[in-house]
Amino acid sequence: MQQQHRQPELVEGSLPVFVFPTELVFYADEQTSHKQVLTLYNPYEFALKFKVLCTAPNKYTVVDATGAVKPQCCVDIVIRHRDVRACHYGVYDKFRLQVSEQSQRKALGRKEVTATLRPSASQEPPSPRPQDEERRIREQFADSEFFEQTAFQTESRPVAGGPSLLTVLLGLVCMAALMLPTLGEQESTVPVYLHLSVNKKLVAAYVLGLLTMVILRT
Repeated sequence: MQQQHRQPELVEGSLPVFVFPTELVFYADEQTSHKQVLTLYNPYEFALKFKVLCTAPNKYTVVDATGAVKPQCCVDIVIRHRDVRACHYGVYDKFRLQVSEQSQRKALGRKEVTATLRPSASQEPPSPRPQDEERRIREQFADSEFFEQTAFQTESRPVAGGPSLLTVLLGLVCMAALMLPTLGEQESTVPVYLHLSVNKKLVAAYVLGLLTMVILRT
């Protein structure tokens, strides 16, 4: 009897993660640089799910901080700096991308990306030696704690004021229109001029559906 060859189980944290770029640089005087894109590649034969963590999530907004990447595909992760102030110049923050298989929770791999805010592209500091820079960053992040982006984004959203009075009144009018008799109905105690055509009822139903979506979003 032939034995089936099973793929060896991946050890937690052993899977290489391919992300570009490995450093994000934001410039205070360049509005276009406040939005950066990380590209996560999946060269493997199986799908991956990912999660983005950060040491300073209150300073950044990550669009789609969690998601999935199909086999041999890539996905763009948009990161926006939302706290551009002089007190943050030169401070290094860190993002961590964790990946795992779709059906598992354990992180098969992780990759860390540094992020820093600088006053201007024309005022670049002198480049230190690569080994000195790497050692400095490693010491700075030795005891760093990473937090989930989604939790902080939810807390920072403005509190919704609820649907406006006009929206509620318009919704009630549409509901009343749908409850009125249809044009052509004989057995009705409602006056004929209040009988609505099918087209008018379709319009009322359509508007009511749109209003419902607006109310749910608020």
